[in-house]
Amino acid sequence: MSKLFTKDTQAIFWNNNKTAIQRMLDYDYTIKREKPSVAAIVAPTASNKFDKFFYGADEIMIPLYKSTAEAKAAHPNAESLLNFASFRTAYDVTMEALNIGGFKSIMITAEGIPERLARGMNEEARAKGVTVIGPATVGAIAPGAFKIANIGGTIDNIINSKLHRAGSCGLVTRSGGLFNELSNIIAINADGIAEGVAIGGDRFVGSVFIDNLLRMEENPEVKYMILLGEVGGTEEYKVIEAIKSDKIKKPIIAWCIGTIAKYYDSGVQFGHAGASANAESETAEYKNRAMAQAGIHVPASFNDLPAKIKEVYESLNIAEIPEPEMNSVPKVRRSKEFICTISDDRGEECTYAGFPISSVATPDTGKGIGDVISLLWFKKQYPKWATEFIETVIKTVADHGPAVSGAHNAKVTARAGKSVVESLVTGLLTIGPRFGGAIDGAAKYFKHADDNGMDPKAFLKYMKGEGVPIPGIGHRIKSLKNPDLRVTGLMNYAAEHFPATPLLDYARTVEALTTSKKENLILNVDGTIGILMVDMWRALGYSEEEINEFIESGTLNAFFIVGRSIGFIGHVLDEKRLAMPMYRHPMDDILYDVQEAEKI
Repeated sequence: MSKLFTKDTQAIFWNNNKTAIQRMLDYDYTIKREKPSVAAIVAPTASNKFDKFFYGADEIMIPLYKSTAEAKAAHPNAESLLNFASFRTAYDVTMEALNIGGFKSIMITAEGIPERLARGMNEEARAKGVTVIGPATVGAIAPGAFKIANIGGTIDNIINSKLHRAGSCGLVTRSGGLFNELSNIIAINADGIAEGVAIGGDRFVGSVFIDNLLRMEENPEVKYMILLGEVGGTEEYKVIEAIKSDKIKKPIIAWCIGTIAKYYDSGVQFGHAGASANAESETAEYKNRAMAQAGIHVPASFNDLPAKIKEVYESLNIAEIPEPEMNSVPKVRRSKEFICTISDDRGEECTYAGFPISSVATPDTGKGIGDVISLLWFKKQYPKWATEFIETVIKTVADHGPAVSGAHNAKVTARAGKSVVESLVTGLLTIGPRFGGAIDGAAKYFKHADDNGMDPKAFLKYMKGEGVPIPGIGHRIKSLKNPDLRVTGLMNYAAEHFPATPLLDYARTVEALTTSKKENLILNVDGTIGILMVDMWRALGYSEEEINEFIESGTLNAFFIVGRSIGFIGHVLDEKRLAMPMYRHPMDDILYDVQEAEKI
């Protein structure tokens, strides 16, 4: 792998650090990436399904997940994990990601992961070919392609440091702050960097200097490399050995900071956990001398580093890099109050889930109301058998006569002189657990029983314990001897067109038990619809969690609402057409039991 990141690299961001994520997205927008670099966010305690971020002046939604496994399953192409967990959980998050697999790189910002854990974590990553950046790092960057979180600083600093496009230098440092400073120095004295990594300040980091320099040696965009080490550790000697064995042939400029340590009587720690010399060979002065002897370009002091960079860069006669066009991030941005993901009316023609209305509305398209519902309710293109089933359901539930409570209320309201809309609403407001709600309930309880492997007797016992009559079972008039032809029609359609009907098959075994007790305890039309909807969604590839969410959100009831609205409107128009007078309920149909009020 000669390049750590490309313009197609996407990451899963663990811990919803909004500032860091927004900086990544601002960078994406500036360099004109086609897709955002953050594919998903893992936020274990979040209750939302997404969070909004700016992408230029517009906003985008990035999905939130409870776990890394869930995020990775939904976004398999996200090959980088940005681990912003605290030092208490960073190890566990990293190990989980390594076990899940599919990640090429993992960045860890936490500082102070215990030595034993850090060693084991890094060993596991190496065994699985995963590049770990950190712990205790600000990240890495492939200019013009991908950057991690806060590395490079603000957009203005990034552009001033020429980090908006690839240069010629491969930069590896321990310090994140000095990475930003050095990027600016390189931009002034050369043409910027092609790839940069701040490996982290902890004593035991995942990828060390030699790992990154060997990769940069293979990266054709990198013409020379800069290594900024520090007092402590012996990683620089691995680089010396690689040069001696000809594994690294490109020019290297290097400096170890901390040379002032020789003026102190005892060992001094310089900020990072690893920045402390435990032997003479770990001192900055000793390492600088050893690197110079190996042929590395080592300046006389840190102040001489800019001149050394300019000298080496100019000696390579590198062609000038053209400046690409960039976007400018707006200074003022306003968050949107509403979100719409199903239709868009901003163009020449309104679209339903990305499809122009004309492509689904006219008869010649071959599309029906089922297709429109699949687009606007589920943002999917359902196959014909599923859209026709939806239409069959709507036709089946359109009306059930004037005596049912919803139709009755709509008729009474119409006779009071109210409009079609007002009359319809009174009917719709009647829909609930006792009228229309059995569809939701049947899907919920039958699915629960099937998911938990309950046989019919166990299911009946469970429902008795819940104190709930079985939704979808029972009819006032219909029975085994007098079947409901609506139910027969739905079952026949499913038998002919559905790939499989496992929940209906289960429900029929329950029906066999209930009708053995009483003939009218049959599977009714509400129950059949709810159960077959579950079978439809399973056949369409939805997960059990997604189906449960449909049920809980009232999606099934929505089919009843749409269908029954047709009937309610029919009854309202019937009242208007007949010019029926104000309705008053007959007094002989009311049981009056009015006692004299007790005096308190």
